[in-house]
Order: sequence, then C-alpha cells, then structure tokens
Amino acid sequence: MKIVHLATHAQCNGNGTVNAMIDLACTQARNGHDVAVASSGGSYESLLRRHGVTHVLLQQSRQPWRVPAMIAGFGRLIERFNPDVVHAHMMTGALISRFGSMRRRFALVTTIHQDIQKSASLMRFGDRVIVVSHAVGDVMLERGVSAGILSVVPSGTVGSPRYHGRPSPRPLDLQRPAVVCVSSMFERNGIADILHAFALVRHTHDAQLYLVGDGPDRGLMEVLAEELGIANYVTFTGFVADPRAYLASADVFVFAPHQAPGPLVLSEAREAGCAIVATRVGGVPEMLEKGAGVLVEPEEPRQLAAKIGWLLMDSPVRAQYKERASRDMERFSVQRVCADHLGVYQRAIDERKVQGIREGREGRVAGAREGVM
Repeated sequence: MKIVHLATHAQCNGNGTVNAMIDLACTQARNGHDVAVASSGGSYESLLRRHGVTHVLLQQSRQPWRVPAMIAGFGRLIERFNPDVVHAHMMTGALISRFGSMRRRFALVTTIHQDIQKSASLMRFGDRVIVVSHAVGDVMLERGVSAGILSVVPSGTVGSPRYHGRPSPRPLDLQRPAVVCVSSMFERNGIADILHAFALVRHTHDAQLYLVGDGPDRGLMEVLAEELGIANYVTFTGFVADPRAYLASADVFVFAPHQAPGPLVLSEAREAGCAIVATRVGGVPEMLEKGAGVLVEPEEPRQLAAKIGWLLMDSPVRAQYKERASRDMERFSVQRVCADHLGVYQRAIDERKVQGIREGREGRVAGAREGVM
C-alpha cells in the first residue's frame, strides 16, 4: 500500500501519539509498504529515513489564517504520493484530509489516541475511525461516532523501531526500594496523587520515588514535594527519551492518571517485567488483564499508598506480579499493531471503492434524467 501519515510534529519529546505513529510508520515500511509522514518535522526524521519512510514538511495548525496554506500543501502532498490511505493522527490533519480535497481517491483513516478533549469527536470524519481501547470506543459511541466505522486497535510497543539496534539497558543503580513513574508532568496524570501516596508510604518504608518525565506542571509538583516533606526522597529526572533503564530498575512501577485511553508506557512497563500499580481508568484495565497489575481507583492516594506499600513489603507477591506482567506479550508487539492497522486500511479502501461506484452510478442516472428533461 501507499500510506501517508499526518501529525503536527515528529519530535522525540514523550508524546504518546507521535511515538505510536512513528512505530507504526516504520514497521509498515519494514513490511514493504510505501510510507510517508507529513508533519512540521522534528528529531524523529532521521529515524524515519533509516527505516525507509519519507518525511514531508507540512505545517498543521488550528489557526484559521493558516488554513489556505495547509490545504495547498496537502494538495501537493496528495499529488506527489497518490496514496491509497491517508492516516490522520490528530484533529487538524483529519479535517484537512476530509475537507481539503474535493475529489479524493484515497481512503481516510483517523485514530483517536486521546479522548480527553471534546475535539476528539471531530476525528469521526474518517472513512474508518480507530480507537486504542474498547473504553475509548464506548466514549466515542456516546459522542455520536457511528459504530459501523469504529475499529479497536490496542496499543503496543514490543519491538519498537524507536529502540531498534539499541541493546536492552542495564538497570540503574537506584536507591532501594525504588518506586518509579514514567509520565508527562500534567496534573491530570495523577502526579500529585502519587506524591501524596508516597508521603504515606514513607511512614513505613525507606523508599525513593523517581518521577521520569517533564511537562508544564513539574514546578508545581516540585513545590508539592517540598510541602509534603518528601523532597529529599523524590527525584525529578526530567524527560528521558529511553526510559527502559528506569523501568528495569523499578521495584514498583506506579501509574495514576485520571484518564488514560491506552497508554504506551504500560506496554513498556510490562515488557520490562515491572510490578505495576495503576488507576482503573480508560483503557488501563484492558492493558492489565489477567492480573498483570494491581488496579486502584483514581484520585485515591490512600488506596494507592496501601497497594504500593503492600508490594514493597511482600517480595513473593511482588515477584508474582512481575512474572504476570511479562506474560502474553505478543499482543503488545508493533508487528501485531501493524497487521491490525493494515486490516482496517483494506476495509476502508474496499468501502471507498464501493462508495465511488455507487456515486458514479448515481451521477450517470442524474445526467440521464437531465438529458431527458
């Protein structure tokens, strides 16, 4: 197939949507497909080239005055590649693809990676709409997306091209026991809940917390750690492009978002064999099926602290959860993700052809009627 992916950028900055797109595009190219990524660019461009993916500069912005230039650029992109499928990963690309081409021959596929913003509903303009978990699918159905065009393709990172050629990192020399979280520093990701929970854990365990990630709320979280009296036991690492060494070093991995459609980090934590404590939100339970992690209610620091403390105290149970996390990892492979996407693409292409034939017949009938009149 000839496939074009659309995203606002190709930066290596921890953005899960971009990471998922990069994994998919590279894996598709590795499987012999003709793949291009159109974005404003970024540090992933060299990785795309190494995997045979063409990158095309296409600025995508929500600012109305940029719309004519975006549409013109998209038109040149389509004329150059003549794709079978355009896959839009963000709202702007979806709208350009749907309304920026009067007579489109390609099938438009959109993916709803995040359902946090109401604007995610605009992704429904795809011929097929992919969601990363059944939980997101249920939300989109409630928002009016047709069940007939929805497809669930769960996330996965095992075999990620982003780590291709790199040896598995050795565990770090962290202070033990080590509680690790890998997450962007947004309050909605439950970082404050983790800090409150860790303050309770410190009453009974001489543990250290490692918060791996960056974001706009980092300063607030650092102030909170000071206020809770745990600043000396919390390490804010900042953004780490390859967090696998921290995952491999964790005694307990904690993930406490208030919303999470299908977080890639849980695939990475399972691959690393982490004992996982996570909140029961969105697609998280689907990614931790069959006892692969301990689930707690969101925004409940005491419950979170109790489960973290339990795993730190009971090493046999902790080992049990580590072993469970490592089971059934084939479902998280990028190869499976790629195959599922190609299946959705083919359905979209077939449906588009049928629609084109139907429209052609209707056009001929209308023309004949006008001729008679």
